[in-house]
Amino acid sequence: MDVEERDEHSGHLTTGHEWNGIKELNTPVPRAVYFFLSLAFLFSVGYWILMPAWPFGVSYTKGLLGIDQQKVVAESLQQAAVARSGWVKKIETEDFATILSDPVLMKIVRETGRPLFGSNCAVCHGTDAKGGKGFPNLTTPSWQWGGGPENIANTIRVGINSAHPDAHSSQMPAFGREGMLNRPDIERIVDFVYSLSNPESKDLNPEGVKAGKDLFAANCAACHGENAKGNPEVGAPNLADKFWIYGGDRRTIYTTVWGGRQGHMPTWEGRLSYIDRKILTLYLVDKRQPDQ
Repeated sequence: MDVEERDEHSGHLTTGHEWNGIKELNTPVPRAVYFFLSLAFLFSVGYWILMPAWPFGVSYTKGLLGIDQQKVVAESLQQAAVARSGWVKKIETEDFATILSDPVLMKIVRETGRPLFGSNCAVCHGTDAKGGKGFPNLTTPSWQWGGGPENIANTIRVGINSAHPDAHSSQMPAFGREGMLNRPDIERIVDFVYSLSNPESKDLNPEGVKAGKDLFAANCAACHGENAKGNPEVGAPNLADKFWIYGGDRRTIYTTVWGGRQGHMPTWEGRLSYIDRKILTLYLVDKRQPDQ
C-alpha cells in the first residue's frame, strides 16, 4: 500500500489484505502474552540454576538446591519397605485362621491381593475371579484340589499339570474317542450326570438316568465317588453341584465324556514369593460369596 490505512472503529492499521470487503487489521500482540512469555523465560532460567537440568558428558548440572530424584525415589522405597515390613512379618508367620480373623490384616490383604490377582490371575479367571468357560470360578466352595487355605496355597505353588515336579496331575479319559464307551452308553451317563445338578428338570429320561447311574458306578465313580461329589485327592470335580468349569448343559457334558478334559494351571513358585502367594490365598478365601 502507498498510503497507510487506519480502521476507523478500532484505530489499528490494516495489513492491506481484503476479502470480500473485509479488511485484515494489523492487531498488535496483547501485552499479556509478552508478560507470560517473559515469566516463563525467567522461570526456566531459575529452574536451570536451582535444579538438575543440563546434561554434559556422563553427568549433568546438579543445581544449587542439590536435589537428586534417584535419591528421593530410593528413600521413598526404603520408607515403604519399612512400613511394609511390620504387616508382612505378621502375614508371613501367622496361620491362616489368625489372619482371616484379623480385620486390620485382612484390609491389607484385600488392598494388596487385588493388584496381585489382577496382574497374575485375572487373565484366566477374570478380574472378579468368577472364571469363564474352561477356567473355574474361584468365588465358590467348589475346588478340584480342595478349597481349604492350605490346599489353595499348595495349588498356587505347584500348579496343575504344570512343569513343577510336585504339580497336581489329572486327566479325564476320552471315553468316546478312545472307544471305551459307545455313544448310547455315553448318552445314558450324560442323563445321569445332568440329573444330579438338575433334579427338577422336565427333560429327564427316568430310564436313561437309571441306566446311566449303573454305567457311572462302573466307569466314573472311581474318581468322582459313588455320590459323584468328587475327590480333591485326585482333582476330580463335584458333579452334583451347580458349579461347572466347561458347562453343565447336556451338550457340554457329552463333549466332556466323549473327548475327555485336561486342564492346566502354571506353577507360581518361581514367579511369586511365598508372601505374595499367601496373600493371594487369603484374598481368594475372602472372595467367596457369603452364602457359599
